[in-house]
Amino acid sequence: MTRKSMEKVVFLDRDGVINRYPGDKLYVTSVKKFSFLPGAKSAIAKLSKNGFKIFIASNQAGVGRGIYAKRTLEAITRKMLLEVEEAGGKIDKVYYCIHRKDAGCSCRKPKPGLLKNAAKEFKFDITRSFFIGDTIRDVITANRAGCKSILVLSGKEKLANQKNWEVQPDFIFKNLKSAANFLMLNQGRFSTQSKSVPR
Repeated sequence: MTRKSMEKVVFLDRDGVINRYPGDKLYVTSVKKFSFLPGAKSAIAKLSKNGFKIFIASNQAGVGRGIYAKRTLEAITRKMLLEVEEAGGKIDKVYYCIHRKDAGCSCRKPKPGLLKNAAKEFKFDITRSFFIGDTIRDVITANRAGCKSILVLSGKEKLANQKNWEVQPDFIFKNLKSAANFLMLNQGRFSTQSKSVPR
């Protein structure tokens, strides 16, 4: 697979972007508790059909903390992938960090390890990719990886906190559906300097 064929790449955080945010310091601990956000599956399907490669990059420290088992995380992932596929979309690979915060790993966001691993494995230019997340930690991760950041307001972060953010995202949208529409309409027509809030 050549770099040219992999230019359209989107990273997605999971909780608060694809599925409902479980709440601060809480985790999705079972398949039953995994619930897609409205429009998320169709947004992924549209991106897939428009030639975007899609990767999940998500911290799931609940495994490392013993709150839920790795096999439970795997079952949740299978459900997510199956329902996305049934909706006409495709997630090319899921990258999780299951380590505790104090583990000292290189993959726990805001470290860029998950994103860099994907770029190395699939051989694409990470600077031409986007990371859609629901936290400022995701924005910092994007910055450290060298890709463009999109913050969605469907999860943890709220626009009312903007004055306290450590960094500003390149773009801000209500949800994944709005962000996906923007990417499909404007691919290649903007720069990371925009720091804009599209309406």
